[in-house]
Amino acid sequence: MCFRGARGYFFGMSEHAAHPVIPGSGQSFENMPGHWVLAQMGKRVLRPGGMELTRQLLQQLKISSADDVLEFAPGLGATARITLLNRPASYTAVERNPDAAAHIQKIIGSAEKYRCIQGSAESTGLGDASFDVVYGEAMLTMQSHGMKSAIIGEASRILRPKGRYGIHEIAFVPEDVSEDIKREVLHALSGGIRVGARPQTVPEWTALMEATGFRVVSVQLAPLHLLERKRIINDEGLFRTLRFLFNVLRTPKARKRVLEMRAIFRRYEANLRAVMIVAEKI
Repeated sequence: MCFRGARGYFFGMSEHAAHPVIPGSGQSFENMPGHWVLAQMGKRVLRPGGMELTRQLLQQLKISSADDVLEFAPGLGATARITLLNRPASYTAVERNPDAAAHIQKIIGSAEKYRCIQGSAESTGLGDASFDVVYGEAMLTMQSHGMKSAIIGEASRILRPKGRYGIHEIAFVPEDVSEDIKREVLHALSGGIRVGARPQTVPEWTALMEATGFRVVSVQLAPLHLLERKRIINDEGLFRTLRFLFNVLRTPKARKRVLEMRAIFRRYEANLRAVMIVAEKI
């Protein structure tokens, strides 16, 4: 089993009761993946469309007390906390990073029906048709085309018939964006985030899901305002926003990375959106 957390006071745990090791500790800010730079500075919501799009995703997934739920790559646990408020029949997280996995179990607690396993989203080792809902956020974008297909295929394998699958990722816009623009944006994102970022257009995301046995039932786009002031306040609240800004200001190497990422998002605002897609297994 594993644990993990973000903001702290779920299942009776005080926000100040533990000081979890944030993934990325020990790496230099120059080389650390961008999302862990933000986490090191105190940002807890790392989804491209923020908590608003996450909430819309969960609303479309309609998680209830009758559902067995699986989350791929729960990150700092912000979405897990909301999911568990619905008291699903069971909740399983699959997390590759050991620090993140340890952090998550602290959020979900020791109840037998809530667990986190350290493993890979493309090969979970879980049983066929064993879940009603599967979702993942801000992880497929970072994968190659083949790995995207493998992860979506794994979601299809472990879902029961009529099961729901949701993703929250980054999309290229407009749908007919040129290949030259795509290459330019991919180069900028990979350089700024320090991981390979490979967004898709909405039709490309849809085709990936339909190719592995899904029928898309809902699509929604949102601005990619991860590092804009209004979004940060909406996602983190005023206190955490002030703490995040203070940490960034006092850490020059991290500040350089954060400003670099924000500049990239602003430069390519016309061609990038956050996207939420929910599909049903046929």
